Amino acid sequence: MADNLENAKAQGQAQYNSIREMVAALTTARKADDDKAAEAAEQTIHEDALSVEVCSGWHTPGSEDGGATHYRILLCTGGPACQITGELSDFNEPSTATIQIQDWFTPWTDFAPVDDEGDVEETLLAYARAFYFGEG
Repeated sequence: MADNLENAKAQGQAQYNSIREMVAALTTARKADDDKAAEAAEQTIHEDALSVEVCSGWHTPGSEDGGATHYRILLCTGGPACQITGELSDFNEPSTATIQIQDWFTPWTDFAPVDDEGDVEETLLAYARAFYFGEG
């Protein structure tokens, strides 16, 4: 039986490898206290994403609970496509991160990239935290 997500898995791994490199550059710049390099690394991350979106959960109309609860960072579209999704804390900071893949006529599927060097979720969180998810 053929794996109908084979191409999407390859794309997901390629996207993750790129994310790991961008996060490493950002981490190195911050550890060196190099503001210029950190700013350039953040800019690279911002330019990498196709779109950044948030959504809110169910709440009573007019209540104060209308803030964003989840986020999505679209990395590439088409067949295959790749995105990072997760939950936001009360302070609009990513608290979870999962990479998802999709190919033509398949649903979004969680993907576990291979990383022998580090923690996948921490790498994805570091990438996601480079974005601002608050109001205005």
